[in-house]
Amino acid sequence: MAWADDLQRALLTRGLSVASIPCKGRGLVTTRDFSPGEVIIYQEPYAASPNKFGVGLSSCDGCFASNNLKKCSACRIAWYCGNMCQKSEWKLHQAECQALASLAEDKKKLLTPTLRLIVRLLLRRKLQDEQVIPTSATDNYNLVNVLESHINDIDEKQLVLFAQMANLVKLVLPLLEIDIREVTHNFSKLACNAHTICDDELRPLGTGLYPVISIINHSCMPNSVLMFEGRVAYVRALVPLPKDTEVLISYIETAATTTRRQNDLKQYFFTCMCPRCMKNSDEGLKEDAILEGYRCKDMKCNGYLLPDSEEKVFTCQLCGFIRDGKEIKMVASEVTLLSENASSCLSSGKYSEASALYKTIEQLQQKLYHPFSIYLLQTYETLLKIFMELKDWEEALAYCRLTIPIYQRIYPAIHPMTGLQFYTCGKLEWLLERTEDALRSFTKATDILQITHGTRTPFMRELISKLEEVKAEISFKLSGGDY
Repeated sequence: MAWADDLQRALLTRGLSVASIPCKGRGLVTTRDFSPGEVIIYQEPYAASPNKFGVGLSSCDGCFASNNLKKCSACRIAWYCGNMCQKSEWKLHQAECQALASLAEDKKKLLTPTLRLIVRLLLRRKLQDEQVIPTSATDNYNLVNVLESHINDIDEKQLVLFAQMANLVKLVLPLLEIDIREVTHNFSKLACNAHTICDDELRPLGTGLYPVISIINHSCMPNSVLMFEGRVAYVRALVPLPKDTEVLISYIETAATTTRRQNDLKQYFFTCMCPRCMKNSDEGLKEDAILEGYRCKDMKCNGYLLPDSEEKVFTCQLCGFIRDGKEIKMVASEVTLLSENASSCLSSGKYSEASALYKTIEQLQQKLYHPFSIYLLQTYETLLKIFMELKDWEEALAYCRLTIPIYQRIYPAIHPMTGLQFYTCGKLEWLLERTEDALRSFTKATDILQITHGTRTPFMRELISKLEEVKAEISFKLSGGDY
């Protein structure tokens, strides 16, 4: 196939190659060395849609920004932050706009981000066939066409839903010849190939289909990371990648037990065989027990507990202390009940009441769970958000600091989540005039995030600027000045 040869030639210029990986199918392999932080590959989406559009909820179609937006006066669906984004999207949106503008208002309400993404995908294909939009070796519908749909693996209920959505696409694009079967396959392809587009702080903005980046396989111990600048996807090396190394990213949240990770990966229809998932039984049990299991009753012991066959007793694997299963279940039930009340207060905006309840939950969880438990981490993160809302910076900083040792335990040394948490810590420390602490936090944040994020985005420029300002403040104070 000529297009496949063209893709290989284009990738070779970037130091990459599509290869057949045993038990995985296609994958991307390096043909040269890559250093940590180096961009391995970047790609514009073949099609993308923001999470928010329409009345009251909107993002720019071009860059997914939420500020200074103006609505398309014709379709009243698309929004743009300025002329640059509007012009960049015009060829595609002109065709989309005609279809959307002709829809009755009740039909417009049926539009979802996924439905709109498929509409834009089909229109882009049509415009490329008509040479209105150019094609390239890394930007053509052939790359979408060969993506795995796993249509034979999905259940009948899901298949019917995809077929119904394909009929809605036909309703939106009545003048386009629609192959219902092909569009049904495309919906299935999105489910296991599309990526959530996030901002620099990992907040979801929309969904995009990146056919070349979709070739990259998953690992729970990835050597690369996928980040976004606007809608452009960037894959950067996290560690040195020698020539002939398979590029691996994570499709899921990896701060979870093996069972939970494997369950999350079911939507992709494969079983992960990475070193972390294939740990021997003792190592796997230990990791899972630390993440989701219980702690020794001796608060000075950081051992993890394993239950007997009926969970009547739990034995500490470090000191041998035996903990009664009934007592554990009783405390766990109390935590569950309190969590329901606390969540209700939080969703109602009753932050003071929620903080008191979550502090009680924290005290119980500290007695119940291992210090590195993800449940305890979730409570710390919730309390951090609550105290940020209450503008109680001292308490917010205290909980931010509590999260960091757990982040460092559950994530690799270079991970965007850890870097962002150091950044939050630094901002709070600087606000509280703890300048030396802020310098340490901003330095650690920069060390991590310049590898995962690069240095060009406004977010990273702001972080580096803050780091330089803190350095200048400390230097001025050491010289005897009063800042």
